[in-house]
Amino acid sequence: MTDVVLRARSGRVVTLTLHRPERLNAVSLPLYEALIGLLEEADADSEVRCVVMTGAGRAFCAGADLKAHADGPPDAGERARYIDAAQRVNALLQSMSTPVVAAVNGHAIGGGLELALSADFLIVAEDAKLRLPEVALATFIGGGAAYTLAERVGVLKARELIYFGSFFSGEDAVRWGIANRAAPAERVLPLAVEWAERLAALAPLSLSAAKRLIGPAAHRSRAEVMEAEREALDRIFGSSDWAEGIAAFHEGREPEYRGA
Repeated sequence: MTDVVLRARSGRVVTLTLHRPERLNAVSLPLYEALIGLLEEADADSEVRCVVMTGAGRAFCAGADLKAHADGPPDAGERARYIDAAQRVNALLQSMSTPVVAAVNGHAIGGGLELALSADFLIVAEDAKLRLPEVALATFIGGGAAYTLAERVGVLKARELIYFGSFFSGEDAVRWGIANRAAPAERVLPLAVEWAERLAALAPLSLSAAKRLIGPAAHRSRAEVMEAEREALDRIFGSSDWAEGIAAFHEGREPEYRGA
């Protein structure tokens, strides 16, 4: 547990809570660094099968802490560390084997929305305000948002949202394919945990293969994708989890996967 990100575990699900409620959980270098450590720890633990990421208080994450820059911009070294940490967090969310569900319980702005877009699944409050304001503030997007947003809504809509930086709601996010579900704010975290528990019951090797292929496959040739599927199938067919899944099916019981 850290001051800026709280960690809680229930069974095979780890919940990470951005914990700067007095700043609407605005991102900072310490917050990014804490997330890096906790995500790496979760992904290395074979007993952790899903991660839920949410925010403390009434916001998910308000993005960059602009109040912290009131005395002037960061120097070159500070800027490089901040950017590197931000990109590393989002890269981890996108590439780690463990699936991630973002429980966007309130506003998600800039870097906060970038974190949510990096998750595998996104459950959002119906009335949450979402926005990528960077271009409008003479800065720029990060966290792979140029990819993760366009992947969901297409290039034309992504340009509109990024260039103009307009606000949109959680309900808009679902309608446009940015989020999976919208719910009243108080239901967002319970629904995300419900999804996480369903994911945690699935075969880890199969989920990991799906995460590596779905999405990135759009930027690979058909032949490359089919070869990657062949390799995954061959590896999974030789696993004890595959044998367990078949046995559980025939015995009419729930499988117990070990990730091996």
